[in-house]
Amino acid sequence: MTPAPSPGDVLPSLTVPITRTLIVAGAIASRDYQDVHHDAEAARAKGAPDIFMNILTTNGLVGRYITDRLGPGAVLRKVAIRLGVPNYPGDTLLLTGTINSICADERHAEDVDRLSEDALRLLAEVAVVGTNSLGRHVTGTVVVALPTAQPPLRESP
Repeated sequence: MTPAPSPGDVLPSLTVPITRTLIVAGAIASRDYQDVHHDAEAARAKGAPDIFMNILTTNGLVGRYITDRLGPGAVLRKVAIRLGVPNYPGDTLLLTGTINSICADERHAEDVDRLSEDALRLLAEVAVVGTNSLGRHVTGTVVVALPTAQPPLRESP
C-alpha cells in the first residue's frame, strides 16, 4: 500500500472508444429512450450528424474512471459534471483527472474509537476532464471517500 494521493497528483488517463453499442447500451441502461441516442435518422433530423451519448452514460464513465484509478476502497460521494461537445460513434473519449484537495471525512469522526486505523477515511476532490476530437466533452469534480492506506494509482487494465 502507498500513502493516499496528494493535492496536485495527476491520475493515469483512461481512453474509451465511443461505439454505437456503448451509446445505445448506456441509454437503455439509464432508461433514456430519447431517439437521438439510438436512431441515427432521428438524430440527423434534429441537427446532429449521428446518435450521441447521453449525460448518464458520461456520468457513469466518469465514476468508473475515478474508482478504477483510486482502487476498490474508493467510494463516490458526489459527481458534478457539465457536458460540452457531444460524443459521437467512432470517436474516442480521453478522461484525465487531478487531485484538487484531500481532507478528513468528518462524518466518520465519531467512529474513530471503534474503527481500526485502516478503516479511517479521507475525502478527495478530483477535477476531471474528458476530451474527444471535437474538444471538451465533460468537465467536473468528483468527491470520493478513500481509505487512509491506498493502493498505488492504477493504469488501465
